[in-house]
Amino acid sequence: MAILKVARLGHPVLRKIAEPVPPEGIGAPVIQQLIDDMIETMVEYDGAGLAAPQVHVPQQIVVFEVEGNPRYPDAESIPLTVLINPKITPTTQRLEEDWEGCLSVPDLRGQVPRYTQVRVEAYDRHGKKLNYIAKDFQARVVQHECDHLIGKVFVDRMKSMDSLAFTREF
Repeated sequence: MAILKVARLGHPVLRKIAEPVPPEGIGAPVIQQLIDDMIETMVEYDGAGLAAPQVHVPQQIVVFEVEGNPRYPDAESIPLTVLINPKITPTTQRLEEDWEGCLSVPDLRGQVPRYTQVRVEAYDRHGKKLNYIAKDFQARVVQHECDHLIGKVFVDRMKSMDSLAFTREF
């Protein structure tokens, strides 16, 4: 496994729409190695999640996990999850603003409105179809990571730049 270089805001890979992974290719060693490396990179940088475009790979793969994360000490636990070719659909019109940060936008946080509940449809790392409802913080993380697959970062979703702050000032 390897720690991968994380693309920072301004790098063009973060603004590209990621390509789907062919379902028959999910089990390929190169995809499985990428998933392992993404997980290791996410853990190394205390991320709650990571999308493949953030590590310079424009493919529709995201990983996330929250368990004793120092960047999100009060967050609910989320088990390690791998989503390939995810599709998210809001299941409520309720939006909630809360603070977000991003490994690709280091040392900054801002308040971002997100749906409080979404349906997630994707493949897991073994090619099994997933279909479940994510709520609250997990819904926020899923939306944040899936935004990277369509060339968006959290600052694009902020209603106002007034809340954008350096983490030390946060």
